[in-house]
Amino acid sequence: MSEHDAIGATTTSWCLYLIECRDGTFYAGITNRLEARYADHVAGRGARYTRAHPPLRLIGARPYANRAEASRAEWQIKQLPKQKKVAFLLESPAV
Repeated sequence: MSEHDAIGATTTSWCLYLIECRDGTFYAGITNRLEARYADHVAGRGARYTRAHPPLRLIGARPYANRAEASRAEWQIKQLPKQKKVAFLLESPAV
């Protein structure tokens, strides 16, 4: 697993992540500590949304160079219909 893999994101890189909730909805967020952040969601200490809609699985993550880029990507993915969110997550980030 490379430094920029979804689950292998380091503490210095930011990533956009997508969670599938038990009710079939998706939750998107950003973090620089992916494993710890997902554990927070699972334990009910994450976002208000995932406390009300418990996580089923982490779909994946996409690395970004900094928090600003990750925040822009989070805004973009939240504007998409559900069926296009996974495709957005999997496409290569613009250079």
